[in-house]
Amino acid sequence: MLRDKKSIIKHYEQSLIWVKDLRNLSEEQWRKPIESGKWSVAEMIGHLTPWDTFVLEHRIPYLFINTSLPKGPDIEHMNTKAAEKSREQHLEKTITEFVSTRRQLLQTIQQLTDEQWHQSFSIGQSNITVADYFGGLIDHDLHHFSQIQSVLHV
Repeated sequence: MLRDKKSIIKHYEQSLIWVKDLRNLSEEQWRKPIESGKWSVAEMIGHLTPWDTFVLEHRIPYLFINTSLPKGPDIEHMNTKAAEKSREQHLEKTITEFVSTRRQLLQTIQQLTDEQWHQSFSIGQSNITVADYFGGLIDHDLHHFSQIQSVLHV
């Protein structure tokens, strides 16, 4: 599990390269579900962008002020909307939106101090550090990247 700032930054840098490389996929590969009844590569990549936006707008700004975090989105609704959008838009637009948002997130993470990195905060009943929070987000990325790699056989 990645938890130190340097490893997390490296993951985000590598995720940008990895997703940009998906530009080389055929339309068939891009739209291919990972399994029958499951999301396609397009939908998986497309759903990461709204989550990065959520972290940028509704998590990071609240982590270091003494206030409770805004309520999280309806996960099912957000994922469904993102999947629908990804089914309708071109590969290039989905990847460009991912790259733009992920770069913003990376730049924000790079600006966090070591003290902030190890600061604890509460989500629901859980108390976690900023490092653990981003580690969990990376676990989510890696889960989907692994699914994509298995369907593309790369």
